[in-house]
Amino acid sequence: MGLISSLNKGQTPLDEEEMKGLLIPTIATREELDEFEQQNIEQALHWILKRSFKIESVLTEEFIKNIHKRMYGDTWVWAGTFRKTNKNIGIDWWQIAPAFKSLTDDARFWIANKTYEADEIAIRFKHRLVSIRCFSNGNGRHSRIMADILVGKIFGQPVFTWGEMQRDPRTKYLAAVKAADQNDIAPLLSFARS
Repeated sequence: MGLISSLNKGQTPLDEEEMKGLLIPTIATREELDEFEQQNIEQALHWILKRSFKIESVLTEEFIKNIHKRMYGDTWVWAGTFRKTNKNIGIDWWQIAPAFKSLTDDARFWIANKTYEADEIAIRFKHRLVSIRCFSNGNGRHSRIMADILVGKIFGQPVFTWGEMQRDPRTKYLAAVKAADQNDIAPLLSFARS
């Protein structure tokens, strides 16, 4: 199958066991998979747009798993389940739950104490979430949607544009994430609103 070897820069490879979790056996190319996943994501976005959320429910393991399941549940058996294998990026799989708990505790503190502005809270949450890499696949897209939920549904601000007005947004996004990895959040904040 050509799905394993045709990754774009920044994508997490799936192992053979994870590939067996594909629910649509007729998908043969990365393009077909991307298209099917995008349909799933659009269904999840439609569900999100029709709802309001409270911060107490958003900053929970159950909620982020539910969002991932809604985004990928028609594509992957393991959607909405924390990964059980190590990847080329992200923390060791057995550290996911405690790292996620630390992230949500920090986010609650940031919000309660107004440590950062709304955009920065959402972007810092997104960056830490994508760095953990909770799931076998879809972490970047999932973390961007979580940031949009925080900034739009919780803080009442416009959702992020994620570089839609830029040329080669993926390269700029990955560079901004790498800068945030080095504790420079400014490029990711700027990219999110560009």
